[in-house]
Amino acid sequence: MRLTENEIEFIARKIVKTLVSAGKLEVDDANRVIGGIIQVIVEELRVEDQLNEEVRQTLLEHTQQMERSDITYSFMFNKVKRELAKKKGIVL
Repeated sequence: MRLTENEIEFIARKIVKTLVSAGKLEVDDANRVIGGIIQVIVEELRVEDQLNEEVRQTLLEHTQQMERSDITYSFMFNKVKRELAKKKGIVL
């Protein structure tokens, strides 16, 4: 995960504060809403972490082909990640 717990909480609080200030959201319990947003963010990051690991495994299996084709790891990582995300219905 690329974000710390504190960063995720900060983002969630900022979302709620911004939407409430703009009159786009009314909440009875801001902490409950913030907790829900935190859960969503953590789950989305977990899904992306799993996808990244799957991409790494796929690329490990094709290392020799990539070396022969003179294709960079980062190029192939992004390409395979986009393809797997599309196949799994994950929006990046």
